[in-house]
Amino acid sequence: MAILSTANSALCHPIASIPASTFRSHGFSKRISGNGHWVRERRRLSVKSSNSESKTDEATPKRTSASENATVSSDTSGNSSSFLSVLCPLLKLFSGGDPSGQRNHALEVATSSLASVARLPWGSRVSSGSIDVSSNPHLRLQLFEFEACPFCRRVREAMTELDLSAEVYPCPKGSVRHREMVRRSGGKEMFPFLIDPNTDTSMYESGDIVKYLFNQYGNGRSPSTGLLESTLFTGWMPTLLRAGRGMSLWDKAPTDPPPNMLELFSYENNSYARLVREALCELELPYVLHNIGEGSTRMRSLLNASGSNKVPFLVDPNTGVQLGDYQKILAYLFKTYSSAASA
Repeated sequence: MAILSTANSALCHPIASIPASTFRSHGFSKRISGNGHWVRERRRLSVKSSNSESKTDEATPKRTSASENATVSSDTSGNSSSFLSVLCPLLKLFSGGDPSGQRNHALEVATSSLASVARLPWGSRVSSGSIDVSSNPHLRLQLFEFEACPFCRRVREAMTELDLSAEVYPCPKGSVRHREMVRRSGGKEMFPFLIDPNTDTSMYESGDIVKYLFNQYGNGRSPSTGLLESTLFTGWMPTLLRAGRGMSLWDKAPTDPPPNMLELFSYENNSYARLVREALCELELPYVLHNIGEGSTRMRSLLNASGSNKVPFLVDPNTGVQLGDYQKILAYLFKTYSSAASA
């Protein structure tokens, strides 16, 4: 069986269409929305109970505390938080303007490939001891994050190494939906934020999340060597090299999510998949992330679906479209999910 390379040397070829019904689509989970409906209020989403007209608040979620012996600084430590607050607007200024416009694809691929090299070897392959289908969660994990955040990247790298799928709810700056969901569920606007409906656990702090994932779904192992520590040194490189792409909401992003979540076959350190995840974040489109790192147990599913072992591969159950070329995926997303198209 062919193996995915760390940074693909050639673009994915167009892939023959397959029935969208092959894939299961998932809306927001009951853990987030209860049994009610998503309704818009002042450009924000709130939950309205099906049994009441009044808004309902989520119960205070269970949180796991940080270890007293943790060797990695908190995501919200003063220096990191202050640096990110200054860096974000600067990167937005140099990020190349409208993400839906004409792109220099050679430059895009070059900077994304350098970003992948900066984070080697993390987020490229399934770590030994993680290929245990019996330990996979029955319900999908739910991750609230944004692509440009180095601490969110740390969690996505861990998910690739643990061969975990997840529902991803992008939270770009200017978010009209998902950031409010985090505030309501966790009490504060901080990322990444993980909800595990299998254990009724929700938590902030990327270091704590990574340790939890390895303990819960990695047979009790400690995180891969250097995964946590390296973020403080090279975790910023993809953010800088990509000039903050995947950080802010596109001004023409849709105000309402599509009925069904899109599905993306990807792995964290793939240079082409990164470009697609950036677009999904800038459009604030929730999606199911199928991690297909080297050695993944899902490789056969990707081969059966697309006829190829290359990522990214996008499935949109709302339109029946399946695409395996990153340039075509970008063009499709910005055309289909602009506010003008949904008007």
